[in-house]
Amino acid sequence: MEHAVEMRGIVKIYPETGLRANDGVDLTLNKGQILCLAGENGAGKTTLMKVLYGLEKPDAGTISVMGNPVSITSPLQANRLGIGMVHQHFMLVDDFTVAQNVTLGKEPLKGRFSYDLKGAADAVDAVIRKHRFSIDATKRVGSLTVGQKQQVEIVKMLYRDVDILILDEPTAVLTEQEIESLFITLRALAEHGTSLILITHKLHEITTISDRVAIMRQGAMVGDFPTDSVDGKQISRLMMGQSVSLVVDRLPYTPVQHPVLRFDNVSVLKRNQQRPLLNGVSFTARSGEILGFAGVGGNGLGVLEAVLGGFLPISSGAIVHKDEDISRLDSHALRKRGLAYVPADRLQVGSALQAAVSENLIVDARNEFSRHGVMQRKKIEQHAQSLLKTYSVKGSPSMPIGTLSGGNIQKVILAREITQYQDYIVFSEPTWGLDIASSRFVYERMVQLRDEGAAVLLISSNLDEILAVSDRVIVMYRGTIVAVLESEELRHVTKEDMGAYMLGLRQQEAPHG
Repeated sequence: MEHAVEMRGIVKIYPETGLRANDGVDLTLNKGQILCLAGENGAGKTTLMKVLYGLEKPDAGTISVMGNPVSITSPLQANRLGIGMVHQHFMLVDDFTVAQNVTLGKEPLKGRFSYDLKGAADAVDAVIRKHRFSIDATKRVGSLTVGQKQQVEIVKMLYRDVDILILDEPTAVLTEQEIESLFITLRALAEHGTSLILITHKLHEITTISDRVAIMRQGAMVGDFPTDSVDGKQISRLMMGQSVSLVVDRLPYTPVQHPVLRFDNVSVLKRNQQRPLLNGVSFTARSGEILGFAGVGGNGLGVLEAVLGGFLPISSGAIVHKDEDISRLDSHALRKRGLAYVPADRLQVGSALQAAVSENLIVDARNEFSRHGVMQRKKIEQHAQSLLKTYSVKGSPSMPIGTLSGGNIQKVILAREITQYQDYIVFSEPTWGLDIASSRFVYERMVQLRDEGAAVLLISSNLDEILAVSDRVIVMYRGTIVAVLESEELRHVTKEDMGAYMLGLRQQEAPHG
């Protein structure tokens, strides 16, 4: 079979830490094949793909594309070689149309200097129709769902005539229906000769979509198999060195708990916008429970997170914390009241990437580590070392947090937020892009907080985690609560049922959380 990509002996060392992210890695991708690249956080998967896409320069090793030896020094050169990458965090401009986003950097011109808007729309529409995507080239990207934005990213690569497509955690924020649609698209691309690499941690997706699975651990390739020759337990064992279950032990849920945080008919309406971002949302988060919020991107989850975090003021209604109205408090004031918050955007909101791990750990508690205006470095170091050990973070206090893997950055944020929490804590997309072991770690900490009496608010588009750890679930569509599930109904609901609520195909009568 013809090889689309051959990587041999790839070595990547980060000199600032001495980390061997890739240690003599071999990888082969056949033409028209779907390959899943699996491994825990920090295993070296993303680094290997960054090398292939020209974002990282290898210290050793060779790469061949379509049988020809190449040196890839930039994404632009990768595109010219027919290699495209869809990143986990979309790189789109919300105020641009689909066509403008797709053609950015490769714009059709009218004459020598004038951008051909109609030509761009026609060219992008041709790609959309050829591959049967469900998006409109003239629509503004900011009005699209998360699943549609992902289609835009794929169209962007196909517009550049890529033959090799890398997708990083492509299903992280999609509904079941959107995942099925994506998989149909990927299979169709493969049947037409496109070669695909999917970076994913989801075992059932590996077995569903891929022809082959390559597994990395601690910078090395530990297995490469036809997918139909291995099962989920074998893949998990190779990824982690042991079998890992996502089932978390916890105390039975007692419905009668103390109210901690209450939303009373909360709405958020932006100026010159007809439809509210949140529309009459009411619920109560109680002590000793995990209250899950499910929904598709663009339907209120992000707005709810911004309101809870104090970043977005409400237009009407009230937010009450322990019988006190906190509706008008900003993020700083909420933090002083004890808000603990693990944001969806762990890179831009949850951490300061250039700052050391130790500095990120004390960002809201600097006064506790200073004396007469002078920071107590030894005390900070001891505090950081203790938390890194407790939370099994692979890194040192002095390292810039941005050099850690996604899973380890999330553990640092967890350590900081759990240390300062008082009675409620907000988690938004807490396991996005994390491997099985890191996800389990997050779930165990959430359940531990719940068992200790905290009100835990979990905002997530990952149905598996919502259904696995929530005691009650609120489903949102277009900024409105469309369903509240608890007890027997929650135990028996299917992901397809949840998807129907999330896509507005079904709604309960007068749901109230």
